[in-house]
Amino acid sequence: MIDTHCHIDLYDRPTEVADRANRARVLAIAVTNLPSAFEKAYPHIKAFSQIRLALGLHPLLANQHSSELSRFEQLIDKTSYIGEIGLDFSRAGFETKATQTDSFKFVFQALKNKRKFITVHSRRAESAVLDILEETNYPFPVVFHWYSGSLNVLDRVLQKGHYFSINPSMTESINGKKIISRIPPERILTETDGPFVKIGGRAAEPTDVIRVERFLADEWGVTNTDAKNNVKENFLRLVRPIQTTLKNK
Repeated sequence: MIDTHCHIDLYDRPTEVADRANRARVLAIAVTNLPSAFEKAYPHIKAFSQIRLALGLHPLLANQHSSELSRFEQLIDKTSYIGEIGLDFSRAGFETKATQTDSFKFVFQALKNKRKFITVHSRRAESAVLDILEETNYPFPVVFHWYSGSLNVLDRVLQKGHYFSINPSMTESINGKKIISRIPPERILTETDGPFVKIGGRAAEPTDVIRVERFLADEWGVTNTDAKNNVKENFLRLVRPIQTTLKNK
């Protein structure tokens, strides 16, 4: 199983969550919200062979970005995974729209066209995210995590070659199901976005991607094993060119 977007550092007991995922052989991408959070987690992540640490700059923490940008640039070569980055133009983030935009552009300038696995936040800003990806000429696919935008923009994202990661909450909502049905199987990945996604009142953990795999199996009319293998191949299609052994760097 593969969880491409999980905030392991934000659980009450992150080491226990990481250990459970590791023992269950779930490859989990542990996104961070700031470079300082990445640095804090970095010494601990090597204990878990299945966990990949991602370097993030979350849009809803835009007020902290000015003190973190140089650190982001310095840390880029420590990982093959970038996230959570992006834009959030919902009510929660609208006041920092300009700062978010500058930071998002900064990320791709700092990358200098280095190929990474990138997981992107795009709430109420899906079109703007896509526009910046085009404007900065980043030549590689990224992953739109928990997409909730229009189907028209979704089609534009697909046309540009990008991917989408699906979590348990999406499989239980009308809009989420509509979005999932629109995405070709070859562009779908799995995620939990734990601890923000809840399952039966508890925080979702990486092992809960099995729920998404089962939903996709029903959606596609295939076995659970076939769905799992399809997601794995999609993930490998993105990470193979990065030329990493998928060991923590």
